Amino acid sequence: MVDDNELNRLRDIAALAPAKDAKARAFEAALRAYDQENISAVSQGSLGGLRLTERAQKLWSEIMQKKLIATPALAGLVALPIAGYATFHLLREQPPKFDGDEKITETLADKPTTVKPTTAEPKRGELEKDKKADADVESRDATDALVAPASPQKSESTVAGGAAQQNALERGVLAEPAPPAPTGEFALDGAASVPSTSRARMAAESKLMAPQQPAMAPADQMLPQEENRDRIEDFKTNPVHAALEDPVSTFSIDVDTASYSFVRSSLKQGTLPQADTVRVEEMINYFPYDWKGPDSASTPFNSTVSVMPTPWNTQTRLMHVAIKGFDVKPTEQPKANLVFLIDVSGSMDEPDKLPLLKSAFRLLVSKLKADDTISIVTYAGDAGTVLEPTKASEKDKILSAIDNLTPGGSTAGEAGIKEAYRLAQKSFVKDGVNRVMLATDGDFNVGQTDDDDLKRLIESERKSGVFLSVFGFGRGNLNDQMMQTIAQNGNGTAAYIDTLAEAEKVLVEDASSTLFTIAKDVKIQVEFNPNKVSEYRLIGYETRALNREDFNNDRVDAGDIGSGHSVTAIYEITPKGSGGEQIDPLRYGQASVDNGGVANADEYAFVKIRYKLPNEDVSKLITTPVTSANEISSFDQASADQRFSVAVAAFGQKLRDEDATAKFGYDKIMEIATAARGADPFGYRSEFLSLVRLASALGGNR
Repeated sequence: MVDDNELNRLRDIAALAPAKDAKARAFEAALRAYDQENISAVSQGSLGGLRLTERAQKLWSEIMQKKLIATPALAGLVALPIAGYATFHLLREQPPKFDGDEKITETLADKPTTVKPTTAEPKRGELEKDKKADADVESRDATDALVAPASPQKSESTVAGGAAQQNALERGVLAEPAPPAPTGEFALDGAASVPSTSRARMAAESKLMAPQQPAMAPADQMLPQEENRDRIEDFKTNPVHAALEDPVSTFSIDVDTASYSFVRSSLKQGTLPQADTVRVEEMINYFPYDWKGPDSASTPFNSTVSVMPTPWNTQTRLMHVAIKGFDVKPTEQPKANLVFLIDVSGSMDEPDKLPLLKSAFRLLVSKLKADDTISIVTYAGDAGTVLEPTKASEKDKILSAIDNLTPGGSTAGEAGIKEAYRLAQKSFVKDGVNRVMLATDGDFNVGQTDDDDLKRLIESERKSGVFLSVFGFGRGNLNDQMMQTIAQNGNGTAAYIDTLAEAEKVLVEDASSTLFTIAKDVKIQVEFNPNKVSEYRLIGYETRALNREDFNNDRVDAGDIGSGHSVTAIYEITPKGSGGEQIDPLRYGQASVDNGGVANADEYAFVKIRYKLPNEDVSKLITTPVTSANEISSFDQASADQRFSVAVAAFGQKLRDEDATAKFGYDKIMEIATAARGADPFGYRSEFLSLVRLASALGGNR
């Protein structure tokens, strides 16, 4: 239990909130219940809309953690004497008999049912005491059912507040366990409430009672495990290339962040992530960086290239390419025409799927301007239009449509996508943002279910000027491979939303970059100079590789950059003569070099970036030579953002068990990231440190 000092500190928390705040009064009521050792009442509570300090939030997490530990421990202490008492009486009624070999020859089950026990009846006082205890439980159950408050109507104004508090708890430096899922009066807006009678029953049953245990399977019988049907694309880590034989590297940029969220979810569930779920570039690009951006909107982004020592290999260097998109001011943002395409199939009937999805989209609605347009299409068995194109000013109508969504049926994804594009065309905004926002666990099992068929469907629709973004929810049935396919070919992004805090990041904090595209089909091509660079390898971007000839082909699709987006690409290069080469030199002659090995001999590489403006079909070119002027003499002299991005790159490689970081421990990654944490207003980098600690513990501190 919690001592009096901590109870007093809990009362201090309530004092931090406005006295007239309804949530504050509810929280004070929970404290009073806790003071009376009503553990269940507090377990139903949450911070709700209270605006508390970081210290108060941390204290709440500590109290909830202690409560979660204390409750089962106390229940166990009560259950143990009861079990011993029952065993004692059973043995008195029918002691086991042994033969000469000390083997049991007769048991209680062998005796006829007509035989009466020989022991004395329990004392009358003990029977009355047991009956009184049972009556007390029943009385408390009935009383709690009468006084339990009804769940209040949800208001849109408290959604963002609840998400902000959830965000503060989930992104703490210590990565403390979250309190039990809030329900009833203390539930986050948009979450389902537990009926008052159920709350009363839960309250009664949690009173220092041994919980009912499910029937145990025989010791020699393996319990069946739930099938994991997540579909993840397999890929191999980028190999090392000899610059003399293969000097050119080409790939599409990637601003997706789904991999980082998926990795975080795995680690917080106590398991190291599957290697193919770790896409290192998505890990790096999850974080905002203060790269230098363009001076005007005429150039959609700016690139900065640096060469620095590699922290995990003294014989190589890192060539760090940083791209920053132009940040469109809110007053200059074009009108948005959004179609929410929501999967309400039976597979979405889980707390971290449709309920979380509904809360997430409520957050987005609160971010839109009054003259933006929203439509809602659902699909389950067949597609249906829940909301025709509606101005965001009619917020109550939109939120009501979201709240009334219910799961059920198979997944007719193809029909839903076609209907969503039809509505997007119906309310198309010229020179505006026209986007379908697909929210699903990716389980398409009706209609076109092949990824290539879906790819062709999306490719044909994107030519109309309507882009598509994908948001994944839940685990065990997630079709990440399909999500990546249609997002990449729909000129959109893919994100994985596992918490309300992540929904707030993607749909509120990063709304501009998520919705407003400033450049499309962005490709990067780097040519390395064999006179300066012996070998190179690209860290990440394995699923975004392009052929060399694709760079100049405007018909080849590539990734897009949104307003204010930060994009980072890192090459590990081996300077010529450094002794770190992994590939033996050619025995017979040398491969031809375009510049003859003479012109521009002082350059490490030549970086080229191609892009198209959102409403254009002809690409433009930006070039940057990489010379000694781009060098940084020591890793510590690199900027905090550069060092932190390298730490994330090392972490991603470590999770994939790559050779390059095999001898580079989690402690070194932690050291770099801690020193480079810098400004962290939303706690993203602090959360990263907690994930490194988790991975270190799960991986045996290797």
